[in-house]
Amino acid sequence: MVLFCIALLVGCNYRRMIDQASVRTYKKTMPEMDERTIPVRDGFQALKTADPSTLRNPFLSTEESIERGRQAYGYYCVHCHGARADGMGTVGQSFSPLPADLRSKDVQSQADGALYAKIRLGYMRHPRLFSTISEGDTWAVIDFMRTLKGG
Repeated sequence: MVLFCIALLVGCNYRRMIDQASVRTYKKTMPEMDERTIPVRDGFQALKTADPSTLRNPFLSTEESIERGRQAYGYYCVHCHGARADGMGTVGQSFSPLPADLRSKDVQSQADGALYAKIRLGYMRHPRLFSTISEGDTWAVIDFMRTLKGG
């Protein structure tokens, strides 16, 4: 047993281990962050400070954009708002209050910019989808929403 302990101590060179780079990772300096990596004029911050009434859809509402919006709605919105956009989606039924009926006059009377800001920045229980859904898809979803009737 004594020989085993001696062999273990002699066989392990702790000095060599402590000098390994993997042990001293905390001493490595991080590269300087380029100040251009965090947007301060465009993107999320610009939308957050913008007046929703000034936001305009930069894309034309066409059959293609409406179909693109229908597809994006199926990816991002249908779970809460439902297949009929009535707020009765599989996930949405567990919320109280229920998600908005996108066919209702309350939703349809809102300006496109207000809907865009609410989708991208979140509103009450609606999650922020800024980093989830693209700008183009968001506008396309709004084009699709404009075709909904009822509520």
